[in-house]
Amino acid sequence: MLKISIAFPIFNGLNYTQQCLKNLFEEHKIEKLDAEYSLVIVDDNSTDGSWDWIQKHYPQVNLLKGTGDLWWGGGINKAVRYALDELKADYILWWNNDIVAKEDYFTKIPEILADANVNQIIGSKIYFFTNPELVWSMGGEFNPKTGKYGMKGMYSPDGPEFNKPLECDWLPGMGTIIHKSVFEKVGFVDNESFPQYHGDSDFTFRAKKAGFKVLCNPELIIYNDTRNTGLSHGESFKKLFQSMKTIKSNFNIKQELKFYSKHAQSSTAKWVVYKRFAKYIGGFFKWKILGLFGIKRKEKVLV
Repeated sequence: MLKISIAFPIFNGLNYTQQCLKNLFEEHKIEKLDAEYSLVIVDDNSTDGSWDWIQKHYPQVNLLKGTGDLWWGGGINKAVRYALDELKADYILWWNNDIVAKEDYFTKIPEILADANVNQIIGSKIYFFTNPELVWSMGGEFNPKTGKYGMKGMYSPDGPEFNKPLECDWLPGMGTIIHKSVFEKVGFVDNESFPQYHGDSDFTFRAKKAGFKVLCNPELIIYNDTRNTGLSHGESFKKLFQSMKTIKSNFNIKQELKFYSKHAQSSTAKWVVYKRFAKYIGGFFKWKILGLFGIKRKEKVLV
């Protein structure tokens, strides 16, 4: 029987964790399926009672305590090492507490793995939780020569092009299935360079460069609540500069430059980073000025 460990770190967000564990244990009933599923959660010193609540309501969870400074990279590494060393897992399934899975998700995994091989890393088709008609991700792309980086299908209405397996350059840190041999060959997430963001894309892109095939399978469907993700400027000057420095932000310029310094193969590729941040900063000031004339930015509606 396949041993599959679902692994993720948490820091607060108890309401998301409650929804997540209900989805896994009560709706999907992962303990009663053909594959041997286990769950490993690293609580990185939450202050909202997450540790006690999980212990009380789901004692079957392998719950590990963090120090408060693990972030995603250190937390996922701790969870994965435990799953491989102590639980002897064959596969790791990267997860998040702010996602839920379609009803057939966990029954499809063994079927898909039976037709795959251990040299494949398999990702999930991800929709916006607040608008399940829109795709959030069908895997990631990165061109080391041009610097083009992003997620396939993001904000796109679902369609035929997203209903067939797609080969990718990288996969996000949720709904991604990784055989133990990948960790043996590639190592773990580089949490020193990428404590929060880019750890997932760096790991899976390194795996691709090492010869593993990276695929997104549209039969595996999850829904991501993006309201719980990252830190942006929020139309505030203070938050604008904070968002470019803090580990909590996907707009951290230092982290982005590290990724490109590690993987870009041309000086042209690295300029993509500066163009992205020029657009980010320029867009902020553009709408600040237009706002003086009563013109407001039209936000993407996801609810």
